[in-house]
Amino acid sequence: MAVYVVTWNLNREVNYNAKRTAFLNNLNGYENVAEPGLETVRWISTDLSPEALTDDLIRPLDSNDRLFLTRLTAGSYQGWMNEPTWEWIRRRL
Repeated sequence: MAVYVVTWNLNREVNYNAKRTAFLNNLNGYENVAEPGLETVRWISTDLSPEALTDDLIRPLDSNDRLFLTRLTAGSYQGWMNEPTWEWIRRRL
């Protein structure tokens, strides 16, 4: 399994709440963890390639939205977050 960090931005949405809900419902189909205070960032654990995961995650988005995804490697990350988020990441790498 790989762990990816995903960040997104929904831009110029007429109905932001509905669009956000649709995106999160899709994202929540994967094993993931959210960090309080980082509203548009998630960590996802999956066997999918970065390309396949991106292709699926962008399905509910439109052309003016943005998404960035990268794979984490053990020992090559750092930050300031709550311990449960770190523990979730460590257990999967």
